[in-house]
Amino acid sequence: MSDPSSCAGTSQSKPPPKYPKKKYEKKEADLSEEDLDLKKQLELYVERIQDPNPELQRAALESMRQEILTSTSSMAYVAKPLKFLRPHYGILKDFFETLPDSDFKKRLADVLSALALTMSAEGERESLKYKLLDSEGNIGSWGHKYVRNLAGEITQEYKERSEDINFPIDDILNLVEQIVAIHMKHNAEPEAVDILMEVDELHSDVLTGNVDSTNFWRTCLYLISAARFLPEDDRRLALGIACTIYLEAEEFANALQIALFLDDEERVEEVFTSCDDLLKKKQLCYIFAQHAHLLDGHAGAGAGVYSAAQYLAATFVNAFVNAGFRQDKLMTVPPDSSGFWVFKSKEHAKISAAASLGMILLWDVDFRLPQMYNYICSNDNYVIAGALLGVGLVNCNVDKNFYRAFAVLRNYLGNEDSAIRIGAIMGLGIAYAGAQENQIRRLLTAILKDGKETPLDVIAFTAISLGLVCVGSNNETAAQAIVDALMVRSESEMGEPLTRLLALGYGLLYLGQESLGLGLGLENTSKASKTVNVKIRKYWDLTLLSCAYAGIGDVKIVRKLLSHCSEHLETGDIHQGPAVLGIAMVATAEELGLEMSIRSLEHLLQYDSEVAMAAVISLGLIGAGTNNACIVGMLRKFSRYYHEDDGLLFCVRIAQGLVHLGKGLLTLNPYHCNRFLLSPTAFAGLITLLHACLDMKTIILGKYHFVLYFLVLAMRPKMLMTVDENLEPLSVPVRVGQAVGVESMAGQPTTIINSRTMMTPALLGAGQRAELATGKYVPLSPTLEGHVILIEKSRAQRR
Repeated sequence: MSDPSSCAGTSQSKPPPKYPKKKYEKKEADLSEEDLDLKKQLELYVERIQDPNPELQRAALESMRQEILTSTSSMAYVAKPLKFLRPHYGILKDFFETLPDSDFKKRLADVLSALALTMSAEGERESLKYKLLDSEGNIGSWGHKYVRNLAGEITQEYKERSEDINFPIDDILNLVEQIVAIHMKHNAEPEAVDILMEVDELHSDVLTGNVDSTNFWRTCLYLISAARFLPEDDRRLALGIACTIYLEAEEFANALQIALFLDDEERVEEVFTSCDDLLKKKQLCYIFAQHAHLLDGHAGAGAGVYSAAQYLAATFVNAFVNAGFRQDKLMTVPPDSSGFWVFKSKEHAKISAAASLGMILLWDVDFRLPQMYNYICSNDNYVIAGALLGVGLVNCNVDKNFYRAFAVLRNYLGNEDSAIRIGAIMGLGIAYAGAQENQIRRLLTAILKDGKETPLDVIAFTAISLGLVCVGSNNETAAQAIVDALMVRSESEMGEPLTRLLALGYGLLYLGQESLGLGLGLENTSKASKTVNVKIRKYWDLTLLSCAYAGIGDVKIVRKLLSHCSEHLETGDIHQGPAVLGIAMVATAEELGLEMSIRSLEHLLQYDSEVAMAAVISLGLIGAGTNNACIVGMLRKFSRYYHEDDGLLFCVRIAQGLVHLGKGLLTLNPYHCNRFLLSPTAFAGLITLLHACLDMKTIILGKYHFVLYFLVLAMRPKMLMTVDENLEPLSVPVRVGQAVGVESMAGQPTTIINSRTMMTPALLGAGQRAELATGKYVPLSPTLEGHVILIEKSRAQRR
């Protein structure tokens, strides 16, 4: 449109459009006496509006206006005045064009704007045209349906005008401000956000200026939900606005979740320092702990006869099932006549056996860590290596004294024995994953710079540990150290499965960074890839690409990865493995996209022994900590079917241990806070194991089976623990049920269905959510999972 007065191209010479009768228009003989009187009265108003007498004109227009206003208070149906005025709409339009500029003409424009709601031809945008000629009128007086229609026409008009950068848009933005104010007052917060997004005004203070204590919750909920489907810049803008609103409303826990999602240290610090309430700060600390983010930046054989593989499998099953329980029947019992379980194992299997004690003593750093020192004093290098790894396991995801594990492990980083060095290196990576600690980074970087003299397996696990410590940090120093370490390896080593772990270590440094606007770009995934040996270059690029876009659901990246999966492989090609994993990593953020990706992956399956092994391990990961009877039954059948295949039987036993992880009290889910936040360290632990599983026979079934312990990074209790103001356990009733979305529902509907009431601590299954079932307490966290501080409602009101 060239100007408001000629909105949608309507001109004075254009004949009025013909409006066909609708099914709800009755013949005059079918009208009731009351309706017939109303119809005649409205026709009289139309005649008098065209009368030369100004007083008569104004009186008739005001009477018609009041009739329409009264009838449009509820627009669930087409109001009778609008039906009866339909034949006269063109007459009133023609008369309007003959009027000189005056207050009467503006008032008539306001009425015509309302009539255009049901009478305007499609695409003409006449409600907007006439409203722009009377921008001073109250647009809310014509009802919600009119406001929604006007918002739609504004969106179309804005798209046309925005094609010409010189065309003014101030007039429609003034209407947008009025529409947003109306929506925010009438529980239509999603529509207010939508129109601001459509006219690129979400960054303005129009939205925040209309937020109050009655509508901030629904506004932020919709901003967060809509952000998943927005381009990167708009996504960060929407989440930033939600964080600001939560902060102004003193909803610090909600604000912190968004700040952590954005990985914005300034926002995180602002939220934490803005909170003056000590109890609320303690709740924020629980969220930090769950996210593994530190504020200061540190953050077969016959029955009775065991083969070596069976001993090893039993070690892992025992470790997973008894994780965090501090006692078991293999590692924490007094030695019998047969000796310790550790020494029943052979060679490298002793590493996993000794380390399993760390899994059993998980998180108990104050009282049980000295038990690990007994094995460190052993004369067996494999046992020492396992004990060092166990020290890292005990300290995993614990807000601990920095030097406790570091003081032990650093002394073995330069040991002559490769197994001991790997144990210490892995221990550091697991204990300080996500800590971004410079002292550890320098030690690990120094190992990578040792050159060709350092064994490849030591270099590979150093790269992984460096990636874990600096996960998602974009640390260029660490990245360059990994690239340099790769470049000095021999040509023959480029085809080794362990070499691929360097690519993963590099990728972990950029985990999720493309979603934060800090990544490497779609077209240039890595400048370093140009210097990488051609044998591993594609593997390197796709690993980096999938890590950088992990957890954002970018459809373009999924398509690109799928295209690599459909390629015909040449001899030596290994890049399809990380491409398949990348599809899952990228799509995991959004449930619909995840389901579509699963359907696509079904076409990629090839049924060989390696796929069978990976599928069995996947069953264990999917059912981890669920005690799922269906999966348990399937694995029991597999154990009978594969009883003659040691490799597959080993994988079945591992899966069985994972299904019963922590006796059903632990989970490997990297998402938390109602699946809003993705823990980078937990996700890094999962994808490290998955990359290792790309070569099952060399790594998992070879001598590096202890990579299974990287799963400890994702382990966390799946129960809801409620505590009082003194952080002492407080048992209260809660309703636990299947989570449902409430983003577009009016009021404050229940967020769960099929619920049952239980007392805390309460287990939360997959897809479940909890609500308080008592009015006595108020939670200080917006999501009831993990540790939640409760205060009495009377005290909360005073606060």
